[in-house]
Amino acid sequence: MHNADNNNWLACTGQSGLLSDTLQFRTITDQDMDFLAKLYASTRWEELQKAPWDDAQRFAFLNEQFNAQHTHYQSHYPHAEYLIIQQLKEPIGRIYLDRDDTSICLIDIALLPEHKGQGIGTQLLKELLTEAQRDNKKVTIHVENFNPAYHWYVKHGFQQKEDRGVYQYMEWYPSN
Repeated sequence: MHNADNNNWLACTGQSGLLSDTLQFRTITDQDMDFLAKLYASTRWEELQKAPWDDAQRFAFLNEQFNAQHTHYQSHYPHAEYLIIQQLKEPIGRIYLDRDDTSICLIDIALLPEHKGQGIGTQLLKELLTEAQRDNKKVTIHVENFNPAYHWYVKHGFQQKEDRGVYQYMEWYPSN
C-alpha cells in the first residue's frame, strides 16, 4: 500500500472550483481496511438480499469478496492512487485512480449510502474529466452490467467500447 499523504488528489484541485472545500483525500493505510470492507459491503448489500442467507453469511461473503477485490486491485494496478474520500475529516468513500501517459483509469469510486445523491460523485467525476481534458487524456472505466451508474457515466460522455462479460468497458475522450 502507498503511505504518502495526498490531500490534492488531482493536480488541478483547487483550480477548477468543482470540489467542495469540505472534501479531503488521503492514501489508504492498513488501518482503513475495516472502513473499506464496510464501504464495499454497503455497495453490494441490496443485491445480496436475494440470496438465501442470513445476515452473518452475507457479511462473511462480502468480506471475502472485498478481500479478493482489494488483492486484485493492488496486484493489477501497482502504481495506482488508492484514496479515502473524507468530508470534514470523516471517511465517506474511496476513489482509486491509475494514470499513465495517455489515460486515467478510474478503477473504483464508491460512497457510503448516506453520502450518495448529494452531488459528491458528480463533483469528483467532473474534476477528473477536467484533469483529463487539460492533459489531453482519455478516461477509462469498467462498469458492472447491473450497476445503475452505467447510465450516469453515459450521461457524462462515456462511451461503451467493449462488452467484457460481467463488465462494460467504457471510455471518455477529451474534446479537441
